[in-house]
Amino acid sequence: MGFSIPHLLVVLIIVVLVFGTKRLKNVGADLGEAIRGFRNAVKEGSEDKTLANKEGDVLEGEVSSNEKDKV
Repeated sequence: MGFSIPHLLVVLIIVVLVFGTKRLKNVGADLGEAIRGFRNAVKEGSEDKTLANKEGDVLEGEVSSNEKDKV
């Protein structure tokens, strides 16, 4: 039970009729901006972690191996 091209076109036409092209354009732009923001946050988080690992620091909310041994 898969979707074929005609099924997808019918769904696309219904979505355009319900929401309109202007709102769909805004939703697409907002979704792209959210994905870019998520990627930047992930990249910054990994850079912070590698920097902290090089300096031997512990990030906020991170459990160090010394704290694991105490528990």
